[in-house]
Amino acid sequence: MSKRKIRIGMVGYQFMGKAHSNAYRQAPRFFDMDWEPELAVLCGRTEGSLRAAAEKFGWQETETDWRRLVERKDIDLIDVSAPGNLHAPISIAAAENGKMVWCEKPLANTLGEAVAMKEAVDRAGVFHAIFHNYRYCPAVQLARKMIEDGVLGRIYHFRAVYLQDWIADPSFPLVWRLDKTIAGSGAHGDIAAHIIDLARFLVGEFEEVCGHLETFIKQRPKLAATDDRLGGVASSEMGEVTVDDASMFLARFESGAIGTFEATRFAVGRKNHNRFEINGSGGSIVFNLERMNELEFYNANDSAEHRGFQLIQTTDSVHPFASAYWPVGHIIGYEHTFINLVADGFSRMSRGENPTPSFEDGVRNQAILDAVERSSGSRRWEKVSIDQP
Repeated sequence: MSKRKIRIGMVGYQFMGKAHSNAYRQAPRFFDMDWEPELAVLCGRTEGSLRAAAEKFGWQETETDWRRLVERKDIDLIDVSAPGNLHAPISIAAAENGKMVWCEKPLANTLGEAVAMKEAVDRAGVFHAIFHNYRYCPAVQLARKMIEDGVLGRIYHFRAVYLQDWIADPSFPLVWRLDKTIAGSGAHGDIAAHIIDLARFLVGEFEEVCGHLETFIKQRPKLAATDDRLGGVASSEMGEVTVDDASMFLARFESGAIGTFEATRFAVGRKNHNRFEINGSGGSIVFNLERMNELEFYNANDSAEHRGFQLIQTTDSVHPFASAYWPVGHIIGYEHTFINLVADGFSRMSRGENPTPSFEDGVRNQAILDAVERSSGSRRWEKVSIDQP
């Protein structure tokens, strides 16, 4: 059977654009896919660096206007890897032009935008997905299977942290991620969104939250020049920081479990520390992204003399996605989470199924982000609801 080529137009070519480009190219090399991505058009505002990125990442053409891109008849799928303020307009326009839409997280800058995006893809009847790539670590997939199989029994606790330190220096410049009009929020939407999605994926829906957002550095040097690694060159002029530096909240799940969440860019010494622990009546599991091929498991049913946390190496062919790569013990890395997500999503679409996570997940995650932000302002518990107050 001949394979169907899905011609992709991607908006954005820096950090996430690089990760997505690699995933589209590599997925068919490791997985047997009936639908295969074709890197057709890369879109960005700066023509010189855009052309350089297209050549480096393997895109056929470039375009400087996303509006022209979404109207092209020869494009099947629009990948939205632009800053958050562009997620809604690009995604909605792409859906209205009959394109499949895959979008970076968080889905939008506001809950209202996220709902409008979901309504747009529903009206158009197009496939849609959101890049919560950490679901696609083999260890996280194994954790979900263990929970579904009842290995942990009744779930009591979900506790998660996502700790970074890349803006802890007060002289770090005012990049777009620190501007609420562009990014929507700071650590809250950027990295708390990931542990929120993992919690929903593993434990289920949230009922209510009680949270606090904090901005430690109120002013920073304005940006003189950007780079492709989250940073840039500072100028001598100062500007206001309009997003949070840290987010923390308590949660109650619909299942009766409770949770704690902390996300910060001021955990000095922590570079990308995404860790969760789940405690149930039958045992506990622990995951740490910085050791992403491992899952710790405590089995409460072990004999007293053998009881203790065991380390599961999720590189054996019996583990999710592992059989596509290397012999047992030969680890995979960050980029493979995107490859796994693309391979799974394209396989689902070829079967007529929508990928997961979807815009529905994006909306539900956004509702939690919204409730935490409301709680930080009201100083009380807030219900999680897709219906805005």
